[in-house]
Amino acid sequence: MAWNVSNEIKVGAVTAISITLLILGFSFLKGNNPLKKSRYIYAKFKSIEGLVPSNPVLMNGLVIGSVFKAEPSDEYLTSVLITIRLSENIKIPHDSQATIKGNLLSTPAVEIQKGISTTYLNNEDTIRTEESSGFLGAVLEQLGPTQKTLNKTLREMDTLLYSANRVLNANAQEDLRQTLSNLSRITAQLAETSVSVNKLLQQQQSALTTTIANLQSTSAQVKEGTQNLPVISRNLETASKKFSDLDLQVTVSKLNNTIEQMNMALGKVNNENGSMGALLNDRRLYDNLSSTVNSLNLLLQDLRLHPKRYVNISVFGRNPKSEPLMRPMGEDSITQEQIIQQ
Repeated sequence: MAWNVSNEIKVGAVTAISITLLILGFSFLKGNNPLKKSRYIYAKFKSIEGLVPSNPVLMNGLVIGSVFKAEPSDEYLTSVLITIRLSENIKIPHDSQATIKGNLLSTPAVEIQKGISTTYLNNEDTIRTEESSGFLGAVLEQLGPTQKTLNKTLREMDTLLYSANRVLNANAQEDLRQTLSNLSRITAQLAETSVSVNKLLQQQQSALTTTIANLQSTSAQVKEGTQNLPVISRNLETASKKFSDLDLQVTVSKLNNTIEQMNMALGKVNNENGSMGALLNDRRLYDNLSSTVNSLNLLLQDLRLHPKRYVNISVFGRNPKSEPLMRPMGEDSITQEQIIQQ
């Protein structure tokens, strides 16, 4: 059996659905989310400063809910009761405070200052509140320290000007004028000194150029010497390697043996029982050798002066006319035959 639905019923159903969607959308725009479970807390303020439903509720700068309703707390309107709808599952400490923050550029909002308590607000609890001074009060609070600083500065300036007026009498003013005049002269002298220094620098420019050229030449030589350092280092390394390859122990041993042999020879020379010791230490041997040399010298000189005395070939023979030589003669002495002939 088919159901015949009239056009009036269809129009009515569509109208009812549209109205329901409109109500839900309006409620969502006001901050109510019917699809999400919400919690409610209350707050009392003496003045809400234009706060209306759907205004945001902030904590640490994050929107955690909205103002659900604002109504008088009693018939005398001693305060306004605000119902806050929390859309986030945030635990609010029991000692937190709610204030109303507003400015000229945005709508007022409820700001919750988070406390430090370990107990938290439950559903339909009342949060503590703190009355705000409003936008003008906040501006005045910000300007308060600046105004105090400005007043203090003005008082200090007034004291400074008064002290300056007392100090700057006629004598002080004259001293100040003289000081300014001295400063002018010093400035002029500094200018003249600067000109003199510039002239001196210009005169010494050639010398500075020569000095810089010498420095560059020295730097180049140092650079060349630095380039030769690797070669010198390699030579030193080679010499060190050759020196390390030498058997120094054997050389030292040979040197020690040589020194010991020399010591033994010197010991034998110093020993009077040995031949060299007897020759060196016996005075009589020296005297005998000296006498022998002297006699040999006399013999040779006598042989030179009287050769016929030693080599005489004569048939008849004859006696020598001169006596034998008894003492040495000098190198430049004349012979006895030359004396006889004279």
